[in-house]
Amino acid sequence: MTMAVHDASSRWRTFLNQAKEKEITLLLSKQTQTPVIEVSFHDLTGFDPDFAEDILNEPRQILGSGSATLSDICKERGVDLDAMVRVTDLPRDSRRPLREIGSSDIEKLRSVEVSVTKVSELKPRIHRAVFLCQKCGCTIEVDQKNERELEEPLECPQETGCGSSSRETRFKLVMNISRMINNQWLEVQELPENVPSGAQPRRGITLVEGDLVNKHLPGERITANVIPVVHSEVKNRKKTPMFDIIYHLVSSEHESVPFTEIKISEEDREVIMEVSEREDLVTLMQRSIAPSIFATRVMNHVKRSLALQLFGGVRRSTSDKSHLRGDIHILLMGDPGVAKSQLLSYMSNLAPRGKLASGGGVTGAGLTAAAVKDAFGDGRFALEAGVLPLSDKGLAAIDEFDKITKEDRSAIHPAMEQQQIHVAKGGITATLPARCAVLAAANPKEGRFSRRGPNQSVLRMYEETGLPAPLASRFDIIWMIRDEVKAEDDARIAKHILDTRTSAMSEIKLEESMEIDPSEPDKDQVYSTGVDGHEHLTLDFLRKYVAYAKRHVHPDLDDDAKTAIHEYYISERQSYGREDGSDEAPVPVTARALEALIRLTEAHARMHLRQVANKRDAAVALAVFKHWRDESGIEDDSELYSGVPHRQRNANTVIRQVVRDICQETDGTAELVDILNRCRSRNLTEQAVEEALSKMRMSGELFMPRNDTYSFAR
Repeated sequence: MTMAVHDASSRWRTFLNQAKEKEITLLLSKQTQTPVIEVSFHDLTGFDPDFAEDILNEPRQILGSGSATLSDICKERGVDLDAMVRVTDLPRDSRRPLREIGSSDIEKLRSVEVSVTKVSELKPRIHRAVFLCQKCGCTIEVDQKNERELEEPLECPQETGCGSSSRETRFKLVMNISRMINNQWLEVQELPENVPSGAQPRRGITLVEGDLVNKHLPGERITANVIPVVHSEVKNRKKTPMFDIIYHLVSSEHESVPFTEIKISEEDREVIMEVSEREDLVTLMQRSIAPSIFATRVMNHVKRSLALQLFGGVRRSTSDKSHLRGDIHILLMGDPGVAKSQLLSYMSNLAPRGKLASGGGVTGAGLTAAAVKDAFGDGRFALEAGVLPLSDKGLAAIDEFDKITKEDRSAIHPAMEQQQIHVAKGGITATLPARCAVLAAANPKEGRFSRRGPNQSVLRMYEETGLPAPLASRFDIIWMIRDEVKAEDDARIAKHILDTRTSAMSEIKLEESMEIDPSEPDKDQVYSTGVDGHEHLTLDFLRKYVAYAKRHVHPDLDDDAKTAIHEYYISERQSYGREDGSDEAPVPVTARALEALIRLTEAHARMHLRQVANKRDAAVALAVFKHWRDESGIEDDSELYSGVPHRQRNANTVIRQVVRDICQETDGTAELVDILNRCRSRNLTEQAVEEALSKMRMSGELFMPRNDTYSFAR
């Protein structure tokens, strides 16, 4: 045992009296909720570097001594408090990856960056037990260091009691004067960005005490300052020489600001400001999204919208406590081999807090939250956060979106719109935050999308994925990426793939350090050059740029931007298809489209680090929005909700009226030939008429008294 442990109490007394006088006064006035003083490790280093170093090596004894000294100081000043000292802000050299903590770290103070996956219920634990000797009535205090078993006195002390051993007397636990402390178990998991490729994330069980209980939620990222302790494994009621590690939490630092995992220096900030002033910033950002993927005409627009999704709009709260979504949701539909999965993989790596899931191998519980039997041994259910809560304030990329089962897909609806997940499983009802942008990719059921006619919208293609129509309305932008045969594009794509492939390095050579990792030279660079000779931002710098923008820039729309969006919305609503005066005219845009435009405008302003979104931002947002609508051929916004185009709805009404007119003119029946003749004059095809009549028959609206003759059901 080091010298520092022996004189720890005198050192603590000097430090607390000199540096923490104000905090002690606050404790004594009982204005704080918990009798705890947080001490920054930097303050201790400034006071006594050797003592601070000793705390890292002998934390249990020295921190215990600190808490006892603080309680003594309070007692001397007339207040009996069970006070505690917590050390925070540990130095970088004490930080360890969770998977590397082993025998050399036991009983040392270490900090680990983890995310919380499970939280148990609160349980009280005796932390100082008082026993009563049944023979002489003497009380004995025993500090309970081990949370697994209750330590009882072996004998009654000679000085104050009868000196009887535990064989000669019984010791009764006196609950009302014993001191109890609240306990909770957490299951923590190492951060996904720290997990080696192909490995499973390492997990650990953490014991939380006192004021730290109920401070952590599943899905949160924390820096946990812990003391790893060991408990012997028990098999067949026998102890084994193998030990389990349990982490005792000393203190934790929450990420109060998003993206604190990305450190941005003053030098980085200056470069970010400089890049934001570039005239061609949008084009540069567009090129920086997955530069290894060759951009054809549609892919250019897809990459531009993905750049806007990275920055996102501003999430807002209204006075009635409702929340307005700021994240932009994008759906990519496309033929196999158009690099959808590669785009998703790149975006999940690039976006701070990005997660990637594949629809074929994910369930509703894996997306939202699972209720699993508590790993902490009490047999209750506990919540385990899924992909969407773990992507909170980030991006969730979901590949094979069409492969998610119908039941599991319903879990995504509230997560995309309200950005909350309401869980009612295993007797647990909870609401988890899922404030993430969703980037989804879907394939056609038949292998390839059918060729689209001149008047068909993207929703016809959407039907071929098998996804329900209401889910389409949750996406701000839906892209259709076709694998089209164009000689010029094919030649350029082939050259790009060959150049990219041949410039890449062999992974086996990299693993054996025979070649330099191609990403190494880009580590501290701002710009890099692709195989096509175009300049783009490096992955590391782009991540810093996005984190800086999302952390510091929260744009509001100025009057010009509002006017531009307002005018587009009103003109679209008023001028579209109303010239014939019919009530069946389509509704081109709804309020949901208006919100999407606002989000895109805010994202463009945020990309340029502007705190006020102006007319230029609105113009780009309108261009992106109009482009996907034109590219998609959507003429009526209600098509997004129902999947039934306006022309089809209108045709059904016309055919119904034609049948009704013929029935009134005759004996109540209408011949198929007459129906087709009248509909032909109204530019309706035979196929459309026969489909509509068939549907009306199936619904029971029409019946056939004889062949090719229709009548309304009475």
